[in-house]
Amino acid sequence: MSGRDDRLYEEAAALWRSLYGDAPPRGVDGARILDLIVNGLPEADYGRLASPHLRPGAVVFPKR
Repeated sequence: MSGRDDRLYEEAAALWRSLYGDAPPRGVDGARILDLIVNGLPEADYGRLASPHLRPGAVVFPKR
C-alpha cells in the first residue's frame, strides 16, 4: 500500500473503532471501511431545499 492508502486505512479503522467499539472488518481497505460506515447512516433530510433563498435552478438532487 502507498502512504496515502495506509493513512486512509488508519483513519477509517480509528473511526470504525470509535463508532462500533470493535476492530474493523478484516481484509478490507480504508475506502471500503468508510463505505460501510457511510452506507449505514440514515438518509439525510433535505429540508434546506425549502429555503426561500434558493432559486429552483440552484437545486440539484443527488443521483440515485
